[in-house]
Amino acid sequence: MNPNPNSRRHFIKAASASIAAPFILPSRIWSADTSPNSRIRMGFVGLGKQARGLLSRFIQYPEVEVVAVCDVDTTRRTAGQKFVNEYYAAKKDIKAGGPCAAVNDFREITTRKDIDAVCIATPDHWHAIITISAVSNGKDVYCEKPLTHNIHEALAVVDAARSNKRVLQTGSMQRSMKEFRVGCELVRNGVIGEVKTITTSFGDPAKPNAFPEEPMEPGLDWDRWCGPGPVVAYNSELSPRGECKNFPAWRKTREYGGGMITDWGAHHIDISQWGLGMDENGPVEVRAPADFENAKRGCQLVYANGVVLTHADGSPGASFYGTEGEVHVGRGKFKLILKGEVKHAFMGKDESKGTSLEREYTLAEREYLANAKVKLYESKDQLADFLKCVKSREKPICDVGIGASSAIACHLMNFGYWHGANIKWDPTAHKFISGGNDKWLTREYRGEWKV
Repeated sequence: MNPNPNSRRHFIKAASASIAAPFILPSRIWSADTSPNSRIRMGFVGLGKQARGLLSRFIQYPEVEVVAVCDVDTTRRTAGQKFVNEYYAAKKDIKAGGPCAAVNDFREITTRKDIDAVCIATPDHWHAIITISAVSNGKDVYCEKPLTHNIHEALAVVDAARSNKRVLQTGSMQRSMKEFRVGCELVRNGVIGEVKTITTSFGDPAKPNAFPEEPMEPGLDWDRWCGPGPVVAYNSELSPRGECKNFPAWRKTREYGGGMITDWGAHHIDISQWGLGMDENGPVEVRAPADFENAKRGCQLVYANGVVLTHADGSPGASFYGTEGEVHVGRGKFKLILKGEVKHAFMGKDESKGTSLEREYTLAEREYLANAKVKLYESKDQLADFLKCVKSREKPICDVGIGASSAIACHLMNFGYWHGANIKWDPTAHKFISGGNDKWLTREYRGEWKV
C-alpha cells in the first residue's frame, strides 16, 4: 500500500501551489467535522524514549483516550500497551472504552476510523509517510521535529495537511516556553534595535551511516524500521532493543536523520525564525563553511533583510545581536543586554545567583513590552495547545507551515556541510536559484514507501 503515490507529480504540485500562496489559508479557523465535546481518541506511532514521554503526558489529559500504540520492536510495543492498560485500570475517574491495541504496521492506526489524532515520534525518515497517511485518513497529527527528512517531504506534508483540513502540531516545544516567547517579542518589537546577526548553538551535522553489523535479536522488524530508507546492517546504536534509555544514534546518520542540525537545530533555528518574523518563509542564501567536509561549525543562513545566522558555539541556544543590544535565549536561560549593559539575566543557578528565570523574563516583559505592538501566540503547553486546536480547529502554535519552514532551513544548512554548497534559494517557490541540485531536495525511496 502506498499512502501517497503521487511521487514527483505531488512534489511539483506542492511547489507550484506554494508559489502563489505559500503555506497560507484564507482563514485561521477551519470547519470542524468532529464534536468538540467528545474525547479525543489517540494512537501513538513510535515508542522510543521521546515517545514514552509524550505518551505519559498525553494520557493524563482527561479529554484524551489512548486506544492504540505501534512500534516495530515487540518489546517496546508490548510495554507501551501494558502501560496504557495499567494506567486506565488504576484510574477511577477516567476509563478507557476497551483494551489498548498494539500493532506493528502504522496503517492499522492511521486508517482506523475511530481514531481522531495520531502522535508520531518515529525516526525522522518515517515522519512524512506516516503523517500523510494520517491526515489523508482524517486524523489530526502531533509530529515530532524535525517535521520531515527532506525538503520534498516538507512541501508534501504541508499540502496534505492543508488539503485535508487537518490540525498538525510540530513538537517544537520551545515555542511554549515563556523565555523564548519573551525573547522573540523583545526582538520583534525592536527593543534591541535592528537585528544584524544571530548565533545558534547545537551539535554536529550528520555523516553517512558507518555502524558495524551486530547480531540481530528476535522481535524487531528491521526491514520495516528501515522503511523508505536503505536497508543497512543492524546495529543497536541505530535502534536499541527494548526500552530506550538514551536517544539513539540514527539521528546522527544522513540515511535516517540530519544530525544535530535537524535535531537541536530544529529547535534553535525555529526560534530564530520566530524572532525574525520569518515563519513560513526562510533564508535566501546558504554560505558553506571552509573545509566543509570536515567542518562541524560555521555554516551560515542569510535572510532577505540581510540578517546572517551562524551555526557556532557559545550561545545558550539562539542569540540575537542588534544595533542597540542583544537577546540570548536557551532552555532555562534568558539575557537582555542594552547598549552594553545587562538589564535582565538568568543563565543558570551557578551563574545567576539570587534570582530566577521567571523573575528576569517577567521584569523584562513588564519594562520593555508593556505597550508592545507585536504580541506572539502564547502557549504554555505544546500538547495542551494541540488538543485545544483539535477541538477548535484553529492553527496551533507550531502549525504545519511553521514546522515545515523550520525544517527546510535546517535541511538547507545541511547542504552547506554535506556538499560545500553556496546556495541562492527562493523560500517562496522553494527552489534553488543557483548553487544547488534538485536531487538534494528528495531521496530515493525504497519499495512501497513513496512521498
